Amino acid sequence: MKVGIIGAGSLGLLFAAYLSRAFETIIYTRTPAQAEQINQNGIVLKKGDTVTSTNVQALPISDWKGTETVTVVAVKQYHLQTIIENVNSSAAPNLLFIQNGMGHLKLLEAIKEKNIAVGTVEHGALRENAYTVYHNGEGITNAASYKGTADWLHFLAAKVPNDFPIVIRENYFDMLLKKLIVNAAINPLTALLRVKNGDLIENPYYLQALNNLFEEISDVLCLGDKEAYLQHIHYVCQSTAENRSSMLKDLEAGRMTEVDAILGFLLDEAEKLHKQAAQIQGLYSLIKGKEQEGRSEKF
Repeated sequence: MKVGIIGAGSLGLLFAAYLSRAFETIIYTRTPAQAEQINQNGIVLKKGDTVTSTNVQALPISDWKGTETVTVVAVKQYHLQTIIENVNSSAAPNLLFIQNGMGHLKLLEAIKEKNIAVGTVEHGALRENAYTVYHNGEGITNAASYKGTADWLHFLAAKVPNDFPIVIRENYFDMLLKKLIVNAAINPLTALLRVKNGDLIENPYYLQALNNLFEEISDVLCLGDKEAYLQHIHYVCQSTAENRSSMLKDLEAGRMTEVDAILGFLLDEAEKLHKQAAQIQGLYSLIKGKEQEGRSEKF
């Protein structure tokens, strides 16, 4: 079985480092320069005090033809449109998308005659350079079938290394919704406050802001059993206390964030239901402003 991974950010490198232990793996990068560095140095995985290097073939994304048995799409949501256009003209039979938020679901509707799964990743990962990634938080990858058959997904889950498990979920919407709620509550607050996840529950004022934001999120999504969702958010803050959210890291690096796929999705839902979402709208505007500020600083 051959696996292709599109995207060589932190998650792309992490997946390539682990999946290459079980499958012939090719990683496709945004630039030829990154592909060259990976081919020269391998993918270096740092986990605690352990450092390993794995030889993984790397190619620029322009060389991807979809000839692998499984393709893991690990790019940010805002890069998906171009990828999906290539997917429809490729031979790729089985695709696993691991984006944050739920905004990408409407994009996946445009994919024809493919077996598609979506996933949520609970690992902590930080890219140090073009070929080195820190695995700084162990977790699991949840995956569920979105369209088509799922036999390939079960086969993939059965063959991955034991220390990088894929857990199959029955309902893709519920799986993505649970992750969306966590991302919507934690990511924008940590990004704007520039704090680690754990600070949101350790500082009583930040905790109040977190709980208030969750109340609005739960109203927009018409959540039942709100207390269970809120406790899960607190648990994630505690269990990833030393982590910096992906949205915070994107702003610090002057990159675009996935706020449209996360808060943007919630604003669309609020509009459909004619509900007010003042906190979500305010945070969305502030994050977009920070994005613009970060891009301006690069010039």
